[in-house]
Amino acid sequence: MTSREPFSYQQSADTPSQDKKAHEAIKDAFNMFDRKGSGNVATSSLGDLLRSINQNPTQAEIQELAAQADPSGTGVISYDAFTKVALRVDGFKPAATTDQLVDGFKAFDPENTGTISAKVLRQVLTTMGEVLSEAEVDTFLAGAVDKDGNVNYETFARDLLAQ
Repeated sequence: MTSREPFSYQQSADTPSQDKKAHEAIKDAFNMFDRKGSGNVATSSLGDLLRSINQNPTQAEIQELAAQADPSGTGVISYDAFTKVALRVDGFKPAATTDQLVDGFKAFDPENTGTISAKVLRQVLTTMGEVLSEAEVDTFLAGAVDKDGNVNYETFARDLLAQ
């Protein structure tokens, strides 16, 4: 992949050079996922592929877009189908900010200590909103839990968004 500033659909492609930049970023990302050079990528990698071009689809959006890009259920998506998905005009929900995550975690911190129990955080992350797998939670919590079994949620939110 060439070294370019990341492109996302949210950046305007009003000029020919911006449009070219968008298509180059999409092609670079697609080629990175098309390891065999077949002109197709696995439908199951659609979410990771979109995130690689700084888009933030929800699981529901990924499922909907996968059905559109692979309507016959072949398990693969062509470059043209991916380009249509990546450049869709209605876009994706923007990623949460650190402040938004912290505000959400505060609901589980009635004493306003700035921490949340790792057990409670695990339950929240695996059952609410865009749920994570146990393995994903293990990865995110690695090194974040203090000796008392708590997580400083402001630091956690900042680290989570940096990944």
